[in-house]
Amino acid sequence: MADMTTARGEQPMLSIVVPMFNERPNVAPLVERIAAVVEGLPGKPTYEIVLVNDGSSDATADAIREQLQLRPHLVFVNLSRNFGHQLAATAGIELATGAAVVLMDGDLQDPPELIAAFVEKWRAGFDVVYAVRRTRKGESAFKLFTAGFFYRIITQLTKVSIPVDTGDFRLMSRRVVDALRRLPERHRFLRGMVSWVGFNQVGVEYDRDVRLSGETKYPLPKMLRFAIDGITSFSDIPLRFASYFGFVVSALAFVYALVVVVDKLFGVNPPAYTPGWASTIVAVVFLGGVQLISLGIIGEYLGRIYDEVKGRPLYLISDIERS
Repeated sequence: MADMTTARGEQPMLSIVVPMFNERPNVAPLVERIAAVVEGLPGKPTYEIVLVNDGSSDATADAIREQLQLRPHLVFVNLSRNFGHQLAATAGIELATGAAVVLMDGDLQDPPELIAAFVEKWRAGFDVVYAVRRTRKGESAFKLFTAGFFYRIITQLTKVSIPVDTGDFRLMSRRVVDALRRLPERHRFLRGMVSWVGFNQVGVEYDRDVRLSGETKYPLPKMLRFAIDGITSFSDIPLRFASYFGFVVSALAFVYALVVVVDKLFGVNPPAYTPGWASTIVAVVFLGGVQLISLGIIGEYLGRIYDEVKGRPLYLISDIERS
């Protein structure tokens, strides 16, 4: 069981990490709700709220600095530019010092009130407590369908058991955080990485709210890129699919070649049959499409290898400020 009696001034028991990009209107209500929840927990645990500004183009940084002047326990991590949600979350996780780390979004679709249930499960001995979306308010039927389809496809494609209908909203124990720090890959899919490290994990269901304000930071193109990152980070099945598909097409082409040879040698087709260009063009276009798809799949994996071998830092920090 986790110790809830950590003295103030020592390592905080809880770190709440929030990556933020253009979330200025949400900063104050987010901090207020998180503080109210954590300060109301049994034992009044020590805590820190780590707000990571991911190169916002609005006044998010100024709003965070205002909160630094008003509230204790805040840590402002200002990245040098926009590195993306997953890397901003990684920066916050690596800088968090708590015995347990909660990761959540800054748009208040992830309700801070669920942190109390996370802590209860953690005290019961679980290393990872993840939030399972029972309902998702304010989202289109297309978004709901594609999200559900993605989670179920990735479950079938990967060797890691990634819970369906979950996001990055979760609590992780210190040993899980330390394990994540040992995974330096650039194309990060945090919910998959947390599943990969293992340990005792449990889900808590909740109803996801609409955004408090602002627009989604994951439009369709980013969602597609995120899905590709998730699949290619944990599965080589697309590469195998390209190989298998190539064998199947080659076999069909060989059979078709035999048919053509038999037709020419023995005149199997009736005299009225006149070969045209249509079948040839269809075959060429089909084979060309297969080749391009296969090259694209190989290119995705090769591009990731290229990014990894350069060995650049995952993120750069402009400054860190504490209240």
